[in-house]
This record gives sequence, C-alpha cells and structure tokens, in this order.
Amino acid sequence: MNNTIEPFYLAVSQSVLDDLHARLAAVRWPDRETVSDWSQGVPLDHIRALTDYWKDEYDWRRCEAMLNGHGQFRTQIDGLGIHFLHIRSPEPNAMPLVMTHGWPGSIIEFNKVIGPLTDPVAYGGDARDAFHLIIPSLPGYGLSDKPTETGWGMHRIARAWRELVARLGYTRYCAQGGDWGAAVTTALGAMQPEGLAAIHLNFPFVLPDEPHENLSDAERQMVADIERYSKSDSGYAIQQRSRPQTLGYALADSPVGQAAWIYEKLWSWSDCAGDPRNIFSLDEMLDNIMLYWLTNSATSSARLYWESNSRGFRAIQLEIPTGCSIFPKEIYRAPRSWADRCIPNIIHWNELERGGHFAAFEQPVLFVDEIRTCFRKIR
Repeated sequence: MNNTIEPFYLAVSQSVLDDLHARLAAVRWPDRETVSDWSQGVPLDHIRALTDYWKDEYDWRRCEAMLNGHGQFRTQIDGLGIHFLHIRSPEPNAMPLVMTHGWPGSIIEFNKVIGPLTDPVAYGGDARDAFHLIIPSLPGYGLSDKPTETGWGMHRIARAWRELVARLGYTRYCAQGGDWGAAVTTALGAMQPEGLAAIHLNFPFVLPDEPHENLSDAERQMVADIERYSKSDSGYAIQQRSRPQTLGYALADSPVGQAAWIYEKLWSWSDCAGDPRNIFSLDEMLDNIMLYWLTNSATSSARLYWESNSRGFRAIQLEIPTGCSIFPKEIYRAPRSWADRCIPNIIHWNELERGGHFAAFEQPVLFVDEIRTCFRKIR
C-alpha cells in the first residue's frame, strides 16, 4: 500500500479558463420567472448578475493562490486519491482537528476560519485554543478523485479520514462537520476509533423513529421544518439520490447551470435575509462554484446521495463526547430533548441567534467561538 503524502500545487490550464469564458459569453438564457420572488428558483436577474461578474471581473488565479498558500496535499487511501489542506498551528500544543464540508460546499467553506483556528493569538485569542487543521475534499468533490466503483458512502469516507489522520502522525484528535460533513463526522464518532477525543456538529441527526407524540414546541417545529423541506426544498436531493448521472449531463455542460444549482441553496439554506449577496461576496460564491466546474464534479458529487442510506434526518446513537451548535436558519433546529436521547455525552450545546446551514462560511467569528468553546472541554 502506498502511504505517501505528496504536496499538491494547483495550476489550472489557461485553456480551461478560456473555455469557461467562452461558455459564459454564449449562454442561452431561459424565460424570466413569472413570480416576483425565488419560489420558482433563482431569479433571472440574480443569475445574470453573477454570470456577468464571473465573465468580466472574477479572478480564479486569486483563489488558486489562496489555496496553494494554505498548503495542499494528496494521498492514496483505499484506492482513491484524497486531496486535503493541512495547516499546522505555530502553537506546539495545538489540537488536531478534521473539518469536513458538505454539498454544495467545498473546502472553500472553511477559508475564513483557518487563520483564527490555527493561530488564535494573531487574532486576539488564546494560544491554548489552537488547532492543527486537516480539511479534506470529499471523494468525488473538488480536487479529490472521483470514485469509479460503488461503495463510497459515509462509513467508507469516515474510515478514510481515520486513516488520513493516522498517516499524518496524529494520535489524538477531534472532528467537525455540517451537512454531509456532519454525516461523515457522525459515522466517525460512532466508530469511536482510537485517538478520536470528541466531535462537533452543526447539523446533528436527532429525529427519533415514529410515532412522534406528545411533542414539545421545539420538537413540533423540527417536524414541521422537515415536512416543509420535503415538500418544497428537497427536489435537488431526490434527483441526486435517484438519477445523478442524468443530472450530470446538464451541469457538466453548462457553467451557468452548475452555478444556479449551487446558488439556489446558498439562498435557501443561509441566514441571508432573502439575498445570498448579503452575506457572501460574489468572489466567495464563485470560488466554491469553480471547484465544481473546474473539476467537472457535478455528477460525482451528486452520486454521494445515491450512495447514502435513506434514513435521512433520523437519530444516530453517539457515545463519544459531542458538541452541537444550532444555527437559527438551519434546515431544521435540532431540539435538545431529542439530542439527549441519542447523544448521552453532550459536552457543548448552544443555540445561536444568527447563521444557517453554511455555518463557517456565513458566520466565521461565531463558528470559531463555538469550536473553541466546545473542545476546551477535552483538551
């Protein structure tokens, strides 16, 4: 088995960027929506504005330099090339922390928290809160390889992360995630591998099996949120879970199609007061979108839904020390009462006043404070 970890330098060919520019200059636009809101999807004016900026002003080389500056690496695990950032803290007693993104995110989600987490003193914090960060790209996402066989679901990814940490030489570490990152982190926590001290989730899975009776207000609200999501917001998931290959033909061929597929969720799942531009810059959104477009990973990223089980938001038993941060504009707000049933060792619980599904991306200051506060309990 090849355990080599190799530095990775990202240098996208100019011909690839020229092809993107040509596609953006030749878009065939659909008709305008017949409503005055987002109820039919991304409004035409919004996606045209994003596309114009992408074509005329966006600078991929800036993002490329930023990623290269973090320290990028690749290694083969279980037959698949895994890309990851590895940023060591200047503090010798820093805690290793694996942070895992979800869909439609990427390692870009964590860019604004890397500095404060690895070098807290430089950001006005305490050296005792420092972390060494390992930030992998999920298989089929971004700069990791695309699986060419079935079987790359949550548990296999969690086992790969366990191997990655060991390969880096860490014997005690923590893990964090939201969205699919929460699913991977939960699977890792359920394994309780040697050395994993605690996990943190900003999307905990706590829904008990039916029947749901004698509900508290918070429990009733979570059920209502899941029903709303299932009826009006889960079409993307049904398509990706059932026919990812068919979807991929459209998104692989159209950068605007790929952008809109992601942009809608940045609106729907974030605490943005109705406009994702209120909390994300155009550059930030396009940096994330570019990691899908440049790597042609619309299909391979969607296939993770096909690979995953159908338990959805159902509770998963966790015995490991676990912290949970509940953001108000999440797909649902997990009630503490249900969390206590399946997570008996909660070391941190906080319900915040702002933020949504993309916690680190939306509210980096709050996210950093949550991570620091949670893992102080096990240092």
